[in-house]
Amino acid sequence: MDAKDEAERGLTVIQDYLYWESHRRAAHHRAADLAARVPGLSEEQKTDLEWWYVEEQIRISRTIAHHLTDQIAMVEARHTRRYARLRRAARVALALLTATVVALLVSFVLVTAG
Repeated sequence: MDAKDEAERGLTVIQDYLYWESHRRAAHHRAADLAARVPGLSEEQKTDLEWWYVEEQIRISRTIAHHLTDQIAMVEARHTRRYARLRRAARVALALLTATVVALLVSFVLVTAG
């Protein structure tokens, strides 16, 4: 891996981290807004509600990410199998075409020589 690829990978990691942090902060703000609107909660209960909401959002995000990863892996595997079948079919077709051309050439030589 050259320096350019390493730099691009580093930028992608930083971008992903910032994206994750912005979503986490947004979840924290939504939880704080919700806790502020619920009457009669103590500060500890508000903190617990915020913590639970953020953790739940993280859990949901991870579940979705795992699901997407599984789906992508499944599609890649399916694509790999289809491509392998296509390559095999192309090889068989090429072999048949070659055999046909050779048979026609042999027949032509026999006809013209005889």
